[in-house]
Amino acid sequence: MRMTPQRQLVLDAVRELEHATPEQICQRVQLTAPTVNITTVYRTLDLLDRLGLVRHTHLGHGAPSYSAHEHEHVHLVCHRCGSVTEMPCELMSDLTGTLRARYGFALDASHLALSGACRDCLTQENA
Repeated sequence: MRMTPQRQLVLDAVRELEHATPEQICQRVQLTAPTVNITTVYRTLDLLDRLGLVRHTHLGHGAPSYSAHEHEHVHLVCHRCGSVTEMPCELMSDLTGTLRARYGFALDASHLALSGACRDCLTQENA
C-alpha cells in the first residue's frame, strides 16, 4: 500500500481525535485538505482497518467510531445519556475464557461495545 497524502491525513485525524465517526474525521481532514470528500475518507478508513492501522466499533445505531489500533479497550455505552466509558479488555477475560472453552469462539474484546446504563443515570433513577 502506498501512503498517499490523503491517507496520511485520515490516519493522522483518527489518531488526533481518538474516537471519531467518518464524518468527524472528514471534517478534520478538510481543515488541511478541503478537496478530500467523505467517499475518500470511507474508502481510506476501510483500507486502514483491513491493514490493522485503525479499528472500528459500533457504539450505537449510527456510524462506526474509529480509533488507532494501539488504542484497544471495551466501550461501555449508556443508552440513556449517550456517555461512552472505556475499560481495559482484560476485564473481559472470564467471558473470553468461557466462550473459548464452551463454544470454541475467540472473542475480540477490543472491537466491542456494551450497552447499558451508566452510574450517573442509575443514581438519578434511584433518587
